[in-house]
Amino acid sequence: MEKQQKSSHVVLVMLTFQGHITPMLQLASILHSKGFSITIVHPEFNSPNPSNHPEFTFISIPDKLTESHFSDKDAASPVWNLNKNCAAPLQQCLEKILHSLHHIAAVIYDTLMYSAQTITEDLGLLGIVLRTGSATTMLFYPAFSQLDEEHFVYEIKSPELQALQLKRLRALLSQNATKAMTEVRVAFANVLKRSSAIIVNSMEFLELEALSKVKQYFPAPIITIGPLHKFAPAICSSLLTEDDKCISWLNKQAPKSVIYVSFGSIANIDKQELIEIAWGLSNSKQPFLWVVRPGMVRGSEWIESLPNGFEESVGERGCIVKWAPQKEVLAHAAVGGFWTHCGWNSTIESICEGVPMLCRPFFGDQHLNTSSICNVWKIGLELQNLERGNIERTIKRLMVDMEGNGIRKRAIDLKEKAAFYLMEEGSTSCSLNMLIKHILSV
Repeated sequence: MEKQQKSSHVVLVMLTFQGHITPMLQLASILHSKGFSITIVHPEFNSPNPSNHPEFTFISIPDKLTESHFSDKDAASPVWNLNKNCAAPLQQCLEKILHSLHHIAAVIYDTLMYSAQTITEDLGLLGIVLRTGSATTMLFYPAFSQLDEEHFVYEIKSPELQALQLKRLRALLSQNATKAMTEVRVAFANVLKRSSAIIVNSMEFLELEALSKVKQYFPAPIITIGPLHKFAPAICSSLLTEDDKCISWLNKQAPKSVIYVSFGSIANIDKQELIEIAWGLSNSKQPFLWVVRPGMVRGSEWIESLPNGFEESVGERGCIVKWAPQKEVLAHAAVGGFWTHCGWNSTIESICEGVPMLCRPFFGDQHLNTSSICNVWKIGLELQNLERGNIERTIKRLMVDMEGNGIRKRAIDLKEKAAFYLMEEGSTSCSLNMLIKHILSV
């Protein structure tokens, strides 16, 4: 497709959590490669480094967030406060860009920066939402906004959707829901109804049944452009420094022998859970690469709470790093399993490399992704509790036992389907062309 004129200007409104920064920057890179000039507006906290992306213009807006707004018990609170605090600065920012450029082709905003939709409407701009999670998560949104809850969520006849156990997950997500969480869910359900288009980082074949159902409830076109990491130009999006020395360690391990352990950029565990994980990994006798973020263990700076005797029992069989180059790790021949929190980026990256998963969700849509992995695609096992004996047994089920062989075969089959989807004539370019046409339609 011919590149667009550089005068076609797109503003992206970014949520600056790691799992949201990455797909937004990937989308920015794709659009830039098609000739669009890009401005990225973002809150001050966790600001991306502009020097890593000189092709984009970055504008930070005040968010008034403090440490007190962040809690792993209520992930929605900072999102609610961001939207409340950033609405006026975002409107002023867009007005300045309009005054300077006289035209903005579109404003593409993260679902969780939902205040952007009202602002784009007030300014007469095209508002497009980027859903950084799976399309399947949108099955819950009508229920969250109390639209036909009974029929939408529960009366689903498709075997694939029934396998998701939506009723159980709906109850799980409703447990201990805070006021902020409820308000955020209702808000982004409403913006999905009002946006001019919905971009989803997924592959149509992967969520065919869910997409079919979701399209019945949201009037905007749903454009699946994914997996973004596979056809976006290479970008530097990590907020943490990646320790690539772990690749040298992986090079010394046998094929498909290593269990890679990473719980993403937000989840926290307590000291006892760290101890149980440590002994579970040790007793499994499998080589492991374990990401422990600084501050991930409550009350600890890093790994000083590891139990006595653990390092001696493991020796060279284990490698612990503060952060890893995940896409490179998952593509490595030595990696045979991924113990994950089941964030959507991690899930789709693992699918594309054919790596079976050990699932331990912490909150939000991670529970739904776990259900897809274990019950629909059947390419993983759920770890029900963090007890060392259970951890040891579940790792062996995935990595050693016959049960794991079947899971691994299905994971490889899904990888091959994804590769075929990416190579197939028009599969991704058609969706991208649809998006570009939509952006230029106004």
